[in-house]
Amino acid sequence: MSDQETTTTTTAGSGGLAGVTDGSIGGGPTTPTQLKKVKKQKVLLMGKSGSGKSSMRSIIFSNYLARDTRRLGATIDIDLSHVKFLGNLTLNLWDCGGQEAFMENYLSQQRAHVFSNVGVLIYIFDIESRDVERDLATYVNIILALVQYSREAQVFVLIHKMDLIPPTMREEVFVQRVALVRKKTAEAVAIFRKGSLSQSQQSQSSHLPQSHQQQSQPGATTSPTATLPQDLEIGMQLFATSIWDQSLYKAWASIIHDLVPNLAVIETQLASMGAAIDADEILLFERISFLVVSKWTSREGDNNPYGDRFERMSNILKSWKHTCSKFTGTPRNTEQFSEFEYKMGNHFSMFVTQFTANTYILVCMPPGEARFNSAKLNVAAVRPWFKFLDGPGSGTAVAGGGPVQSAYGTAGSNYQVTGS
Repeated sequence: MSDQETTTTTTAGSGGLAGVTDGSIGGGPTTPTQLKKVKKQKVLLMGKSGSGKSSMRSIIFSNYLARDTRRLGATIDIDLSHVKFLGNLTLNLWDCGGQEAFMENYLSQQRAHVFSNVGVLIYIFDIESRDVERDLATYVNIILALVQYSREAQVFVLIHKMDLIPPTMREEVFVQRVALVRKKTAEAVAIFRKGSLSQSQQSQSSHLPQSHQQQSQPGATTSPTATLPQDLEIGMQLFATSIWDQSLYKAWASIIHDLVPNLAVIETQLASMGAAIDADEILLFERISFLVVSKWTSREGDNNPYGDRFERMSNILKSWKHTCSKFTGTPRNTEQFSEFEYKMGNHFSMFVTQFTANTYILVCMPPGEARFNSAKLNVAAVRPWFKFLDGPGSGTAVAGGGPVQSAYGTAGSNYQVTGS
């Protein structure tokens, strides 16, 4: 490490931000904003047996290392778990076994039970599968069941185990598979519309007098389209993933992002804080998984050429947490550090610190010791405006941000900065 590059870590229990208390600068929240209540989302995790469903779930939510997943066995039927994300989102996660007998049962006897009230379907395709056509046929049947019972559900398709494809071929293979999946999804929607049309015609015919039924033979006109889902659209996103790199964090951060309650409030607060402390970028991480909940980037930060830097930071900080666990002997799911600082000479400075009970925050900014120390003080000062992240009743939000007092200025002067 060069003389200009320094890293500082404060482990949990060592005091954190000494001498700074919540609300000690700028006072407390004054203008409450109506916040959404606790949100529960049913999430289906599906795919053929051995595709990697349980492995990725264990890495993201149970802090497994990629190499640890080798000892996981096959999922039997449905592994149901409740994952608390922040303080106001609970994921009702259904990890569905991928053996053929289970799949047939989901699509027949348990069809309504499994596919009703679904918020998100995450379907995993194993890129090394040798029976692609059969995998796609199963996928079509699952999409049909989903649109039958949970038409508004979002669909995320993960093309998994991409590390098994040579790097020079990955993009081409992924693009081909995406085209194939989109084609099959369109076919599933067409099948559903055709079935709906047939049922609608039969229903109308059974309620018409005999004379009208005769007129509805070929050559007559009926208009059942009013009851058909002509505007049916599958909200689908596709990702190339592997448990051995940061691609897994990119996919799951996208899945979680739209499910987080009060996201607009969080983004507004981060923007106000970022502008006030003159930061380049701010990332808000969930405490256990280190998935990016929200982010803010300045105009200068938008010039950063590394488009995958957010998921890279998730991966790096998760690895750092594992390292802390190894040397402290504490469980992986507990707090391993309270603060992390990194100063890269004249290039940039950054720090990661515990923010609320359920989050960590990363602040990246231009170099300068006064600017850096001011940002740390101000982040501590605005914690009361983000206590709503810990759940209902734990705090209120402030519309448009609150007053932030800055200790950064020329000749050590103090001045007041108000978030926009």
